[in-house]
Amino acid sequence: MNAQDILNRRNLLKAGSLVLLLGVQEIARGASVVAVRIWPAKDYTRLTIESDGLLKVKQTSVSEPPRLSVDIEGIDLLNPIRELVGKLKSNDPNIAGMRVAQQSSNVVRLTIDLKKPIQPQVFNLQPVAAYQHRLVLDLFPVNVPDPLEELIGQRLKELDESSERAARLLGIETATLGTAAQPHDPLGELIARHASGTPGSDETSTVTANSKPARSSAKQRPGVNHAEDNDTDRLIIVALDPGHGGEDPGAIGPAGTMEKDVVLQVALKLRDRINATKVNGHPMRAYLTRDADFFVPLGVRVQKAQRVKADLFVSLHADAFFTPDPQGASVFALSTKGATSAAARWMANKENAADLVGGVNIRTKDANVHRALVDMSTAAQIKDSIKLGGAMLGEVKKVGKLHKPRVEQAGFAVLKAPDIPSVLVETAFISNPEEEKRLNTADYQNNLAAALHKGIVKYFEQNPPLARGRRSV
Repeated sequence: MNAQDILNRRNLLKAGSLVLLLGVQEIARGASVVAVRIWPAKDYTRLTIESDGLLKVKQTSVSEPPRLSVDIEGIDLLNPIRELVGKLKSNDPNIAGMRVAQQSSNVVRLTIDLKKPIQPQVFNLQPVAAYQHRLVLDLFPVNVPDPLEELIGQRLKELDESSERAARLLGIETATLGTAAQPHDPLGELIARHASGTPGSDETSTVTANSKPARSSAKQRPGVNHAEDNDTDRLIIVALDPGHGGEDPGAIGPAGTMEKDVVLQVALKLRDRINATKVNGHPMRAYLTRDADFFVPLGVRVQKAQRVKADLFVSLHADAFFTPDPQGASVFALSTKGATSAAARWMANKENAADLVGGVNIRTKDANVHRALVDMSTAAQIKDSIKLGGAMLGEVKKVGKLHKPRVEQAGFAVLKAPDIPSVLVETAFISNPEEEKRLNTADYQNNLAAALHKGIVKYFEQNPPLARGRRSV
């Protein structure tokens, strides 16, 4: 073997040693964290750790005081996890504090102190869209308030305050009226009032039934509507569903506007209009499937509307396409027999993929419930949904351009509540630069909310809600 062969062999051995050393180092350091995020909400708090490789975890829960510990393998995790701790806000409804510690050479422990008993879900998500591997910690409160009771409680409180104002105008003592301002059982209180005619069944219930001047005075107060002198008002509930949220930004405009942000703003403005409205004497209430920036799975959105016994379901979105040319608003209803156009089918497929981006724990029963809803929708629901969509389109065209002049249909997963008329509104094409600008303005958001509100009112004027056990006094 000559000198040149010896030199080549030595270089080859050095290169092999370097490869081995790099391999050992790569194995030792594990996955690298590329981003950490936290999404606080009353419904639940989500923590997300995004990395370039799959993270292995082991969780331990302690009930008293409530605490969750998660051991995460990977030597490079300590500093990024500290960033997650820094993102925690003091007003988080579920997390009291977080701390991180190096347990061993390749294990970091994240300890989460909780404000209340929590049912945690810890799971991994495979790479999808712009995301790499994600470790997700969903912290669900064990004791969840009943949203229907909350809506009824709000109405009862308003009526108690209204009774007090009316009584003060008439010079009547109201010492006993305030006791029901925050009832323990709003639904039971509601039924008891209706049956007995106790305070709250009329804004001036402390006055005798034969006191004509008293009832006349109450009627003259602004905002009071005794429709045909009925003694009860049917509470009309509209579920508003701002699309996407949290981990799922939805479509993103050329200037960086996120769909999840603008549709939430429109929903909040529409909520305020609905809450200030009566239709044929019946007060309306809006219920939001999300009122902040957090992710809600498609099936859970439907379940939320059913839980409050909603009379309508309106899902709000901002369309996007591959090119900036398309523009205008659209309204969609459900179809169980295929889409009415290729564009409607494409739109439904895109919106139905939201769960993949937002991140759903497929091991939970929610996924099974969601699948069970697929074939339950009724022809009557679809027929009423098309009526609602038509009323909305008639108003929306007055404030902006329509992409299609009629209600389109496709198999949107979020429209599959079998007993609730449901529509999906694409407010504009966020991929169009001009429409993206308009979506960001308060004027356009207000005009759009006003148009949708008028469409909802027109629908109820022509299609009164069915009588149910839920009533407000």
